[in-house]
Amino acid sequence: MTIPIDADDLLQRFLSYVQIDTRSDPRSQTTPSTPKQWVLVRKLEGELKELGLADVRVTEYGYVLATLPATSSKANIPRIALLAHLDTAQSCSGLAVPIVHRNYQGQPLALPRDPNVVLTVDNEPGLKDKLGEDVITASGDSLLGADDKAGVAAVMAAVRYLVQHPDVARGVVRICFNPDEEIGRGSEKISLDELAADFAYTFDADGLGMVNYETFSADRAVLKITGVAAHPGWAKGVMVNALKLAGKFLAALPKDASPEHTTSREGFVHPDDMHGDAGEVTIELLVRDFELDGLAAKRKIIEDLVEQLKAEEPRARFELVFKAQYRNMRYWLEKDFRPVDYAMEAIQRCGIKPYFEAIRGGTDGSRLTERGLPTPNMFCGFHDVHSLREWVTLQDMVKAAEAAVRLVALWAEKA
Repeated sequence: MTIPIDADDLLQRFLSYVQIDTRSDPRSQTTPSTPKQWVLVRKLEGELKELGLADVRVTEYGYVLATLPATSSKANIPRIALLAHLDTAQSCSGLAVPIVHRNYQGQPLALPRDPNVVLTVDNEPGLKDKLGEDVITASGDSLLGADDKAGVAAVMAAVRYLVQHPDVARGVVRICFNPDEEIGRGSEKISLDELAADFAYTFDADGLGMVNYETFSADRAVLKITGVAAHPGWAKGVMVNALKLAGKFLAALPKDASPEHTTSREGFVHPDDMHGDAGEVTIELLVRDFELDGLAAKRKIIEDLVEQLKAEEPRARFELVFKAQYRNMRYWLEKDFRPVDYAMEAIQRCGIKPYFEAIRGGTDGSRLTERGLPTPNMFCGFHDVHSLREWVTLQDMVKAAEAAVRLVALWAEKA
């Protein structure tokens, strides 16, 4: 079966999406966390309605939901959901001015708004495999936003193809575009009843052919240190400086368990934020490991250090709280590996060699899988995300859209 995805339509959608600043904000208490995400929410709502999908609606929290009805007469086809997130990271400006470098031939790609940002096959080795393709970058002063607007564009292209080709036998397909993935809240305000699917896929992985079914397990630790305030001119024997205690704590964290010294399947403890003054300091830490016993061991490292500080300075108060964030989706997916197997087969049918990679992070699928909706992660082709050098090729996004179409058809075929 040939799947001629309309590359020009996909490209125009993608270019329009990345020119909308949708950075999320971890400090915000609203969902979406930033009002500018609503601009893309409403745009996608309109595009889905133009394509004629049923039940297009936007929730009060900015989730865009829609339904593609079944075209197969089979009654037992599982309902499949295709998801992508519309927010971008906070690391750089999210207002992209995209550039399409047509028919890339291996030359350095200088980004005009910052002469120091140049993509080469040395600093971006993935470009070596993209000769002859159309490479898309930003202009050097912002994220491109391909994470995850490449996923959004690929899903929209797949939807458009399925609408125009009812001869592709499928069950019910649910579509969901969500806010706030980059701040870990992408699935917080959506219920499984609203998603109304049996299995789901996020399109939020990078390399061509990648499937993720394993992520970190993650906790967040918050340590509040309360010292004893005193005027520094008369502080002898009175003051207990919370900043100095915080410094001791940070210095005592094991260096070999930090992000800058770990890779592959190694976890870490990462001080992510600190604020306060001599009287009171709050430290926030990310705790990560692929296995739950490793996660527990890293929690114990923090707990032991806090107990040592308590013994050294009994006049200070230490409050330590751990919050579970997400868990390794592998624990649930390995009980029924069909969603992963079908993803691999769909990619193979695109003429691509599929491969696995464990994510040193999490996806919206981590929480959805834990909650009862198995949700592996599929490629959409982006590279070097969260940086000014972020890039993607049009051809990889087209293949991601094709993989989505083949995946939907495969579930109907296997039913």
